[in-house]
Amino acid sequence: MTSLAVTGLARPRGWLRAHPLAADSLLAAATLATVLIGSVVNRRSGTLPPPGPGFIVLSVLACACLVARRRVPRTVLCATSALTLVEVVSGREDLPRTQIAMAVVVALYTVASRTERPAAWRIAALTVALLGGIVVLSGVPPWYSQENLGLLAWTGLAAAAGDAVRSRRAYIAAIEERAVRAERTREEEARRRVAEERLRIARELHDVVAHHIALVNVQAGVASHIMDSRPDQAKEALAHVREASRSALAELRATVGLLRQYGDPEAPTEPAPGLAVLGPLVDGFARAGLRVDVSAASGLPGGPRTTTDAAEAAAVIGKLPAAADLAAYRVLQEALTNVQKHAGPGARAEAGLVRDANSLLVVVQDDGGDPAPEPGGADRAPGGHGLVGMKERACALGGTCEAGPRDGAPGFRVRVRLPIGVAGERA
Repeated sequence: MTSLAVTGLARPRGWLRAHPLAADSLLAAATLATVLIGSVVNRRSGTLPPPGPGFIVLSVLACACLVARRRVPRTVLCATSALTLVEVVSGREDLPRTQIAMAVVVALYTVASRTERPAAWRIAALTVALLGGIVVLSGVPPWYSQENLGLLAWTGLAAAAGDAVRSRRAYIAAIEERAVRAERTREEEARRRVAEERLRIARELHDVVAHHIALVNVQAGVASHIMDSRPDQAKEALAHVREASRSALAELRATVGLLRQYGDPEAPTEPAPGLAVLGPLVDGFARAGLRVDVSAASGLPGGPRTTTDAAEAAAVIGKLPAAADLAAYRVLQEALTNVQKHAGPGARAEAGLVRDANSLLVVVQDDGGDPAPEPGGADRAPGGHGLVGMKERACALGGTCEAGPRDGAPGFRVRVRLPIGVAGERA
């Protein structure tokens, strides 16, 4: 039953909202009917003579003004108030009658519902004071009669109702705006997270592929060069190619696993690489013909403080936050890969790790080797993805990355500082 009633009222309400002029015309007609009915009721009670043509004309004019209440609400309020005052102060036998003030009530409600609160209350106070004062002085005696006090009550109630409706509209508008803003913020946050995840996966894929493919390329070139003259060494180089490709596939499988759904039984669970596997990383470059000298130093109290063995670097540096450990490893991997790819033949690389209480410094530099056909290489240019990826990793942890030619010496240097204190722990 309730559902049918609501459904039945929804259509006319929608039509009235779509046709505001027709709605105001109906309201004006209803107000006129109320005024006339009220005058007849008072006539039957014997308190007033029957309504005359002057009262009817003034009532029609006052109610007709309500048709324009949405477009010029203040003008309509002034017009209805003026017509009401004319009716009240007139001395004809069929006057005064305060029923006509119902048009003022509707106009005052409209003004209060469409005007800011301070201005609305000022207008309401002025209207009630002016209309009420004149009615008390010129209306039906005594001044405290029910008709006079009723007029004051109705105008005050109209102002309060209009203010309540205005407040409710503002509240609903604020809620809708907040909901729209929250939805937009959620969408922007989702897009930002997706973009960050894409960048992270892109960095991982680049670092894995660039490193292992560079080793495969070098070993394959060696095997091709000595296949006829030294087949044993060529077989050894091909074995290194097979091992590097196997490692590349394993790391690619682990990286692609980041895209799997949570709880997928096929998702890889191996930990991300870090400085603990720095030894195998350096050995892989050594097999490819690149000499890498590693040094690690720690300023923390207790334990070994320095080493030149890559396998012991993790023990010297100590435990790092997972994000900083992975970033340090990837920086070393990418920087050494760039040396392998872009430095001249016979190049020698130096990798240094220095830790203090708040940060980890990673420095990789090379001596340039013999002159190469393409000095500097693509990845060392500003548009290369390798250097961009290292800078992104460092900035993501709040660190810094500097890369460029060495001062006063041939070769290239990468210098990355990663915070490992409170900021690093949070990252």
